[in-house]
Amino acid sequence: MSHADDHEGTRRDFLYYATAGAGAVVTGAAVWPLVNQMNPSADVKALASIRVDVSGLAAGSQLTVKWLGKPVFIRRRTAEDIERARAVDLADLVDTDAANANKPGADASDENRALDEAGEWLVMMGVCTHLGCVPLGGSSGDFQGWFCPCHGSHYDSAGRIRKGPAPTNLPVPVAEFVDESTIKLG
Repeated sequence: MSHADDHEGTRRDFLYYATAGAGAVVTGAAVWPLVNQMNPSADVKALASIRVDVSGLAAGSQLTVKWLGKPVFIRRRTAEDIERARAVDLADLVDTDAANANKPGADASDENRALDEAGEWLVMMGVCTHLGCVPLGGSSGDFQGWFCPCHGSHYDSAGRIRKGPAPTNLPVPVAEFVDESTIKLG
C-alpha cells in the first residue's frame, strides 16, 4: 500500500462524513416545520391561564367565564349552600372522586371540591359529564345545584352528580386565588 492510497482513503472517509452531516442538517431543516406546527399557537398559549375578578360577586350568585373554549362556573356560595353540601354522606354519591385538579385522588367531600378552606368559593367546568351540555345553575334541580335539562342530570351545590345519566362529578380545574379578589384559572 502506497502513501497515496492511504491519503485517498482519508479523503473518501471525509467525503462520507461531510455528506452524512449535510444530509442530517438538510433532513432536520425539512422536518422542523412539520414538528413546530404541532406546537400550540400564540392565541392558545395566551388563554392557557386567565385571571378573573370576583370582587363584585355577591354570596349566592354565579359567574360564568369562558376558558380554553369551555364555560367555567365560579359560584360564591351562601352559608346554606355550604352547610347543605357538607351534610351529604359520601356513600350517597354516584361518584366519590373529587375530580379536582388541585387535589388529585381526593374524595368527593365538599372540602375537597371548594377552592377555599371556608367553602365559600366553588370553581368548576360548566360541561355536563354525560354528553357535554351546559347545565343550568342558580340552585336548579333536585339538589339546589345544577341541572342539565337535555338528559336530566342533577348536580348538588358542590357540583357532584346525584341523579341522572352523568357518570362523574363536574371537574374542578386548576385554580387559585392570586389576591383576595382575583382567581387564576390554569
